Amino acid sequence: MQAPAEYAAHADVYYVPPPSIWPIVGSVALLTLAAGFVMVLHQMAAGPLLMALGAAILLVMLCGWFGAVIRESLSGKYDAQVDASFRWGMVWFIFSEVMFFAGFFGALFYARNVALSMLADAQLLWPGFTAAWPTAGPGMKTAITPVEAWGIPAFNTLVLLSSGATLTWAHRGLQRGRPLQLKLGLALTIALGVLFIGLQIHEYGAAAFTIRDGIYGATFYLLTGFHGFHVLLGTVMLSVVLMRSLAGHFTPARHFAFVAVAWYWHFVDVIWLLLFIFVYCL
Repeated sequence: MQAPAEYAAHADVYYVPPPSIWPIVGSVALLTLAAGFVMVLHQMAAGPLLMALGAAILLVMLCGWFGAVIRESLSGKYDAQVDASFRWGMVWFIFSEVMFFAGFFGALFYARNVALSMLADAQLLWPGFTAAWPTAGPGMKTAITPVEAWGIPAFNTLVLLSSGATLTWAHRGLQRGRPLQLKLGLALTIALGVLFIGLQIHEYGAAAFTIRDGIYGATFYLLTGFHGFHVLLGTVMLSVVLMRSLAGHFTPARHFAFVAVAWYWHFVDVIWLLLFIFVYCL
């Protein structure tokens, strides 16, 4: 976690950023999105509108917060202390995301284990629980037809793995002072991210079950849906990095904004591999 040597001259300066409204705005956006999602689950007409409002607020927050950080960076306020803080902050953020998905994977493994074996502790899910898993075995199969793993999910796996490769190629271009390679690699990564999201939307539209179809539908859509949301946010952040690259904001020695988004994107890649194995294949 060492900061680049370029910051060493300011190692004795401790920068404290000014108070910001953007964390509060982000909290309001997430609360609005969650409330709208709950209303959608209950088939309330205002649900989609509330979710759209939450998404709009979140976009405003991203633009405002990113803009504030970029202006501070370009004004020369960031030094070794800030660089180290950013790095550790991103590490802990990704760790929190790991724990977030770990909770959902834990729910998946437990629910599937109960559904496949009908253990005595099935009542821990809810009273009167019955198996509702496509692979529950003879006499327990449900009307749910799972998504075929070797269709869109397998192709999306190739798409995300390719996007990781193009992002790494872009990073190599930045480190070696090759701006064309940097911009082309970022553009390809963004295009692959958009393709992934589009294919996932198509998959949802063609699926033979919904989030209301038992615990299988709930775990499937929560895991894949939250992952898709992360891909969407990652694509937005990559777009910001591309615009900053076009503006010449990065140098081979100073480009942590790029590195932070790359860490996040590779994390999203790894989560998808786990999803493909444990949600689609098993």
